[in-house]
Formats: sequence, structure tokens, C-alpha cells
Amino acid sequence: MQHITLTGLYGTPPAELAAAPEAAIQFSPLIPGSGRLEEQAEGSLAEMHVLAPPGTVERRYAMALALRALAPGGPLTALAPKDKGGSRLAKELKGFGCAVSETSRRHHRICACERPSRLSGIDEALAEGAPRLDEALGLWTQPGVFSWNRPDPGSALLAQNLPALSGRGADLGCGIGTLARTILASPRVESLMLIDIDRRAVEMAGRNVADSRAAFRWADIRSSGAGLAGLDFVVMNPPFHDGGAEDQSLGQSFIRRAAEALRPGGICWLVANRHLPYEAVLKSLFRRVTARAEAAGYKIYEAMK
Repeated sequence: MQHITLTGLYGTPPAELAAAPEAAIQFSPLIPGSGRLEEQAEGSLAEMHVLAPPGTVERRYAMALALRALAPGGPLTALAPKDKGGSRLAKELKGFGCAVSETSRRHHRICACERPSRLSGIDEALAEGAPRLDEALGLWTQPGVFSWNRPDPGSALLAQNLPALSGRGADLGCGIGTLARTILASPRVESLMLIDIDRRAVEMAGRNVADSRAAFRWADIRSSGAGLAGLDFVVMNPPFHDGGAEDQSLGQSFIRRAAEALRPGGICWLVANRHLPYEAVLKSLFRRVTARAEAAGYKIYEAMK
């Protein structure tokens, strides 16, 4: 019988709460380069450590994938902040047929169990969390992706105010491709690179944007410029939350990457929540910054390199 030794890791649990070996295989869709837990063979992992996502459907999907990938009897450690799904973890795991022991530390609930020989409710959780064609949106989407089941008002406002763009451009933080569809409506656009830190978003964008001018990249724009240079335009609705907490440096790093990627005279179109202090960093990096619209708590900026 084959001896299974592989350990899986989903997300980045605090090391002091759930230490995973250095050789563990990362499966988070939010960490570029990670493996696909959806494609991991059933029973192929000896152990699994999961920082559970906050959304109920996404969390149950991730837990179902983790349990399916574990060999029977393989230990699972799952944890989450109490106010972001942790209080529900034990009940959800018991619903899958697991015998769970639960502890609390540093505002987290930590659940330990083993994969039972017979799982229950897994197929339903996998179906509920899988990619779907949302009839209301008219787009492919998946639970857990930004604004996965509703139009984002900031992106909608930006789409309403975008002129017909031209040349080579990028959509930073592309989501499921809603802005890209608006951008590519202009026949003068030569190419568009869609970039997002969420693999699922990039995959959904690939289904939603059927255009030969579009290319797709799974990357963290903050840690690399994703090889972008000499662009004519950048469009973005940058995130401003990291792990649920507001982080204004996220949007500021997006602005810096946009400035690096644009040619002199290139244009950045940006939508942001009105309260976010982006004007100073825009003015430090761009020759001209113009507020083009303001509505429903959002601002639209046009910035020329």
C-alpha cells in the first residue's frame, strides 16, 4: 500500500495557532502559484491545514475540497476568527460526518478532526460553491470572488464614465471581467491584460471576456508589476480591504504599479471610495489628476502620466 505523506495548506493560518510543515503544498486561490485543490486526487493528502474563508458557501466548499483530498483517517486542522465563520466551523464539519474537537485562542476557533471513512453532504457543498452562470448578472462567477453575486457600484460608476479607450492597456484587479467588457467595447483597444490575485476571478473573467485582444494573468500586482510597461491606459477598481480590515496601502500600491506600467502621456482611470486618501499619491506620480465624477460614495479619477 502506498504511504501518503503530502500535507496540504489552504491560506496562511497564524503559525502559533496551526503550524504546517514548510514542505506543505499551498492551495489557496488567493496566493498566485498555488495548486488547485479542486483537481487534487481524492485521498491523496495525509494532512490538511485550512484557514477557512469567511463566506459560508465559500467556506463549506473549501472544507469539502479539503476533506475529499484527505486520506481516510487523515487529520484536518481548520480555523477562522470567531466573527468570520469560526463560530460555525465545528457545526459545519460535523455536518460532513467529522468528529470534531474545538478550542479557542486569540479570537479564533480551532477545529481538529480526522476524515471519516464515509463523508456526508460533500457533493452538495461542492456543487453550491462551484463556478456558475449567474442569470441576473449574465456572467460566470463563483462564491468567494469579489462582488460575485451582485454588481459592484464602484465598477458600475467607472464603466459609465469611461471614454472609448485606445491602444494597449491593463485592468488591474479585474474581478470577473465586468470592466474589461466595457473597455473592449472600443474597437480602438489593441490589447488588454486582465490581472487579479484571485485565480477564480481570472478563470471566470476568461469565460466572460471572449475577445482575442484579452489576455489573463493570475498575479499579485503589489509584489510585481506583472511585466507591464509602456501601456497607453490602465483601468482599476483597487481593493482596500485585506483579510476584512481596511488597508489603504493596497490602493496606493495599485496606483504606483499603474504609474510604472504607463508610458508618458498614458492615462489611469481609477474608482475609489470617496473617503480614501488617494489624491496625494496620484498627484505625486502623475502629471495631471482630474476628478471626473462623484456619486453614491465613490469618486472617479483620470490621471495622466
